[in-house]
Amino acid sequence: MLRCLYHWHRPVLSCRWNRLCLLKQYLFTMKLQSPEFQSLFTEGLKNLTELFVKENHELRIAGGAVRDLLNGVKPQDVDFATTATPTQMKEMFQSAGIRMINNKGEKHGTITARLHEENFEITTLRIDVTTDGRHAEVEFTTDWQKDAERRDLTINSMFLGFDGTLFDYFDGYEDLKNKKVRFVGHAKQRIQEDYLRILRYFRFYGRIVDKPGDHDAETLEAIAENAKGLAGISGERIWVELKKILVGLPANASLEEFDKVSKNVEGFSPKPMTLLASLFKVQDDVTKLDLRLKIAKEEKNLGLFIVKNRKDLIKATDSSDPLKPYQDFIIDSREPDATTRVCELLKYQGEHCLLKEMQQWSIPPFPVSGHDIRKVGISSGKEIGAVLQQLREQWKKSGYQMEKDELLSYIKRPKTDGY
Repeated sequence: MLRCLYHWHRPVLSCRWNRLCLLKQYLFTMKLQSPEFQSLFTEGLKNLTELFVKENHELRIAGGAVRDLLNGVKPQDVDFATTATPTQMKEMFQSAGIRMINNKGEKHGTITARLHEENFEITTLRIDVTTDGRHAEVEFTTDWQKDAERRDLTINSMFLGFDGTLFDYFDGYEDLKNKKVRFVGHAKQRIQEDYLRILRYFRFYGRIVDKPGDHDAETLEAIAENAKGLAGISGERIWVELKKILVGLPANASLEEFDKVSKNVEGFSPKPMTLLASLFKVQDDVTKLDLRLKIAKEEKNLGLFIVKNRKDLIKATDSSDPLKPYQDFIIDSREPDATTRVCELLKYQGEHCLLKEMQQWSIPPFPVSGHDIRKVGISSGKEIGAVLQQLREQWKKSGYQMEKDELLSYIKRPKTDGY
């Protein structure tokens, strides 16, 4: 068999690398025959594939649709790749009486054909000739591996034949099974070809990977070194990617609240979650986002905190000291990041004057300890805890001014024999 393969593919067997890739392709072939894959074969797709076979042009399913099918998911959109050039496709479709629509993608090699009330977007295999981090000048090729090599992530660089054969040049299927997100080749090179790939990396990381923080160190280093490149990407392209990242947001998100908070935080450098929390109505919305995007623990906790307290604490500001409810919260929580969370809440609420006061406020130490309580004759741990809480409330009412002796005078000392 290998001898036959050698003669058939002789032109591409000019180097050891090509020989190894070809052997790998034939010796480790898998075929997909899932219900999701079979469901794609509409009358339109059948006619399309028959036409390409008749005209001796290769046609395969490409990119994200392959990834979804291997995950057992029917893709919402299916893209196709072909060895035919745009000119050859146009001649082929015109001869067959097939209508073509939306010719905007033609210069990039994409032709959209309409068969049986379905649109099929088909792109010629390409090689990037020059890139500037935003756009690429391309030339067409018939080399499937070269096209796969120019794609962003290994899990997006696979092709699928219509007999179910998987064409996987960069171990994308293994990465998908192992829940790994890797750039094709060198991360730095892929990112510098298009800086938007930084956002795409994190989008797919949130979708594929099980463990938060399980990044490859070299990948993170490449992202950090090139993050400034995103400044040169158009807002439209960034927004398209962000919308895909935020698909986990609730359908009933409050855009009115988002607009209000956006104005509140303007000029105050809010954390991303502070602004994002305005789109959530209940804490469960934050939990669902975490399940979908695997956000960091501190971000999740901030979101939960803001959604829970954005109304309760602002109602409490009717007192003569509007900052005090926030200070009391920090005193009661006794968590190291409580002040940071409260400052983000004040940004969210637009309480800019209170925010400045809070940023200058130092948490006063509570002057009484359990040891002090034992000195007055209370030894039960449960009683000590209750007394400390009572004294803490007195201390808070005093504006954190009462000192130890004054607080201890509130304790009712237990009676002893002889008194």
